[in-house]
Amino acid sequence: MFLSGIAAVAVGGRAFHDVGGRTSVFDGRAWAIYAPRHNTVVVTARTPVVAAVASAPAARDGKPHLVSPGANRLRRVGRDNWYREVFDVIDERVAAECLVVGETISPPGHWSSYPPHKHDVHTPPVESAQEEVYFYQVDPEAGFGVQRIYTDDRTLDETYTVAHNDAVAIPRGYHPVAAAPGYRLYYLWILAGKSRALHPHDDPVHAWVKQV
Repeated sequence: MFLSGIAAVAVGGRAFHDVGGRTSVFDGRAWAIYAPRHNTVVVTARTPVVAAVASAPAARDGKPHLVSPGANRLRRVGRDNWYREVFDVIDERVAAECLVVGETISPPGHWSSYPPHKHDVHTPPVESAQEEVYFYQVDPEAGFGVQRIYTDDRTLDETYTVAHNDAVAIPRGYHPVAAAPGYRLYYLWILAGKSRALHPHDDPVHAWVKQV
């Protein structure tokens, strides 16, 4: 996933030229390349580049796949002060076996991953089981957000202050996020699990906000 900059990428005998182009994650949609297992990836920067590498174990071979900004699927999720824009980058349209990757941008003062949801039990279509990582960017960079992770029984209940370039691992539990007023909050989300179908389960204590 290219967060900024332009590069040439060679993978699996294929060459992709001039991949990328945005100046930051807040400047347009993403470019990404899926590289199957057993492939060497060579990245040649044309400009200064910031890129994120997401990986997960794979049992099958595949083909390299280029995702251009036009292939990003935009979902406008929530409303009021829990509205955010979600961009699906690597999803079921890409034969990535177990990876699902996307981006979320929350306006200043807004909540995201809200109502709090989790995906740690494999009971489709009620819930899917995927571990997740969030990687944060903030605009302006001096800002911050708040990330909570908790389970129903509170055996896990942690709250973190997240800043520009922070990452948070989410092995289980509900995981809402809040952006500080005055600052846009971006996070790259990377999921991997038994299924690529996303079935998040809302915390029943807070799910009522969807009906208001």
